[in-house]
Amino acid sequence: MTAFARFLKSLFLLELFKGLSVTGRYFFARKFTLQYPEEKTPLSPRFRGLHALRRYPNGEERCIACKLCEAICPALAITIEAEERADGTRRTTRYDIDLTKCIFCGFCEESCPVDSIVETHIFEYHGEERGDLYMTKDRLLAVGDKYEAQIAAARKQDAPYR
Repeated sequence: MTAFARFLKSLFLLELFKGLSVTGRYFFARKFTLQYPEEKTPLSPRFRGLHALRRYPNGEERCIACKLCEAICPALAITIEAEERADGTRRTTRYDIDLTKCIFCGFCEESCPVDSIVETHIFEYHGEERGDLYMTKDRLLAVGDKYEAQIAAARKQDAPYR
């Protein structure tokens, strides 16, 4: 580009009008407004939200205390303690997830051999205190029991990342 052409561009403020044209295009375009509590945006099938522990259809918890999810968690958000039952099987006595540490990567879900820990599509949860976001085994099982139908339906579909 010659010096004369650069001088003309700067004299007539071409870059400024180019930028204003982009601004004007979006300024007069139709706006998209979502009335949130009543209307919800569609979620990706790969969305990872609130954690849940699942049970078998007979009511027994699925977790076999293999501790793979605890070992693979990059944020060290999962704490598991286990003991052996009278019938020789191992089950968890403590299964805690600190959601303030969790990065929702999905590694815990991927590593579970019995599909016990899952990340649901629930995104509407909050905590007013730090303890509200500390999910204990009872709270995780309660979430799993409440949303088991949705979780099972999502598992039947072939999610792209599974």
